[in-house]
Amino acid sequence: MTRLLTTFALALLAPQALADTPAGQDIDYRVGDEAFTGYFAPAADEARGTVLIVHDWDGLTDYERERAEMLAAQGYDAFALDLYGKGNRPVETAARKAETARLYDDRARMRELTLAGLAEARDQGAARPTVVMGYCFGGAVVLELARSGAAQDVQGYATFHGGLATPEGQQYGADTPPILIAHGGADTSIPLEDVTALSRQLEAAGVDYEIEIYSGAPHAFTVFDEERYQARADEKSWAAFQALLDEAL
Repeated sequence: MTRLLTTFALALLAPQALADTPAGQDIDYRVGDEAFTGYFAPAADEARGTVLIVHDWDGLTDYERERAEMLAAQGYDAFALDLYGKGNRPVETAARKAETARLYDDRARMRELTLAGLAEARDQGAARPTVVMGYCFGGAVVLELARSGAAQDVQGYATFHGGLATPEGQQYGADTPPILIAHGGADTSIPLEDVTALSRQLEAAGVDYEIEIYSGAPHAFTVFDEERYQARADEKSWAAFQALLDEAL
């Protein structure tokens, strides 16, 4: 645990260094007739595996790029996918709600775009064994993919302060890879009742899962430089994620 937290602390101390010498670059790709822009940060040496990053409701921003750089520095190929389309990065709350609603209302498209991002990562040369992780809205997308069972060579899933509700008619399969759920105890957007319901579903399905709840942590507790950021919960959830990566990859 000490080693993991030290690694995290060093990454936080060097955001400018990461920005000055980025490992990755923006990647334009297409899904059908639509254009998208992801971000690929390859490991410097032979990768231990790949981490697919699913963005929050504001689209792929520098936040996901920074997380990708952190993972690349730790020996993973990291690809942050794009679910909204090239240049579509909503700023106003109403616009963000509209973008997420389109995908919540069209789960088939949500899965299609997520799988397309995974395929693009592999087309860029990312290592095939993969863990999929996401933040807030991205966490809900991660669980959608986990329930679908459609992704090949995915070894684990992780959601950070993400949506946890299961749509009617969906369920988790017994062969679902391990899932990490990192949740804030003071999250007023995703109630603890959703955490409990998810735990019951995963238990019933026989899925290997771990739920961590961090006292006093609000929704979006991992987002750097935001008022709701809580370093303690961010460090603990990142350490738990590193443990999942060590086990899965």
